[in-house]
Amino acid sequence: MVPDGWKLSTIEEISNVSSGGTPSRKNDAYWNGTIPWVTTAEVKFKVIEDTSEKITEEGLANSSAKLFPVDTILMAMYGQGKTRGQVAKLGIKASTNQACAAIVLHPGYEVDYYYQFLVSQYENIREMANSGGQENLSGGIVKSIQVPVPPLPEQKKIAQILSTWDQAITTTEQLLANSQQQKKALMQQLLTGKKRLLNQNGVRFGGEWNDHYLTDLAQVIVSPVDKKTIEGELPVELCNYTDVYYNNRITRSLNFMKATAKPSEIEKYTLQVNDVIITKDSETPGDIAVPALVSEDLDGVVCGYHLAIIRPIKECLSGEYLSYLFSMPKTRYYFFTLATGATRFGLSIGGINKAHFRLPPIEEQEKIAAVLSTADQEISALQHKLDTLKNEKKALMQQLLTGKRRVKLENKEVA
Repeated sequence: MVPDGWKLSTIEEISNVSSGGTPSRKNDAYWNGTIPWVTTAEVKFKVIEDTSEKITEEGLANSSAKLFPVDTILMAMYGQGKTRGQVAKLGIKASTNQACAAIVLHPGYEVDYYYQFLVSQYENIREMANSGGQENLSGGIVKSIQVPVPPLPEQKKIAQILSTWDQAITTTEQLLANSQQQKKALMQQLLTGKKRLLNQNGVRFGGEWNDHYLTDLAQVIVSPVDKKTIEGELPVELCNYTDVYYNNRITRSLNFMKATAKPSEIEKYTLQVNDVIITKDSETPGDIAVPALVSEDLDGVVCGYHLAIIRPIKECLSGEYLSYLFSMPKTRYYFFTLATGATRFGLSIGGINKAHFRLPPIEEQEKIAAVLSTADQEISALQHKLDTLKNEKKALMQQLLTGKRRVKLENKEVA
């Protein structure tokens, strides 16, 4: 159903739909030219301004590839993962491979309105795919997609409103990326001693950092408690491998697994504030020693199997500083060198006990951790703002693009 003054149509009726092609890879004369060539991997809800590969005029002429104009809407008809059904808009003249459907609208249809509409219909379009071993869209399916047709002035106004939201989202994404890059640079400088901060008296920290074995500054605890529920044991909430792998802070907001444990295990393996937990075994080398900080009282949550607790001695080592140090790629690789195993890599207590690090005094550790924590808070605030903008735009799209909510044109509301 569409509102009064709108019509219902199909992509085929409002546009020309075609696809591209791939020049022969065996002919070097067809490649590394000047004509942009889009693959489905580049069709990711954005305006395409450049491509990773380019073809030559000869490659274009001797294949089914075509040159499409600026403002062509591209849709990925097949591809891995989430690719199928994603759309993009050409900001340049470009050719495409055969897995992209190219939608060139007829005159009288606003490209940004229909681009936004197809973005909003991503999940529905994916459901239209052919069934079978490999679910794909086809040119026929793309042509059959139903679309609303508001009056052109209304199409333009809706597109303009949604474009304003896109600009705000893009600006926030850039701010977030900048903050993340700045934090990465800060970590590299502060956690290696290349940059020294000011102490509480306003004097820059000085003196040499000292090399310490981890076990001199912290207690290493490896938990045997797994996710089984055993009769006769006490019910507990269990901090599992995935809780650490997907979160750099362990808080009460997580949905901990239900399990059981012996009273002695509960006493020994209950997590405390400022504990740093690391993953101690994995089939993937890069997943060894993923760290997370217990940043608040978890009210009795027990550490699970596949994890190790690093419990700092408060007078010597800051848990928050340690969590940042452990999150550096260099430290993660160092822990991997201490792991053993051929197909499944594991860190034993003995392996962890061998770890040693060059560290500043506790006062400087705490200052460094405070600066990086502030950077994290800024990143978190920007991420929250970005998520909110995206959710608000999504809700607005559902209303404007379907006519459930009408826009005003020249001070006169479209009813």
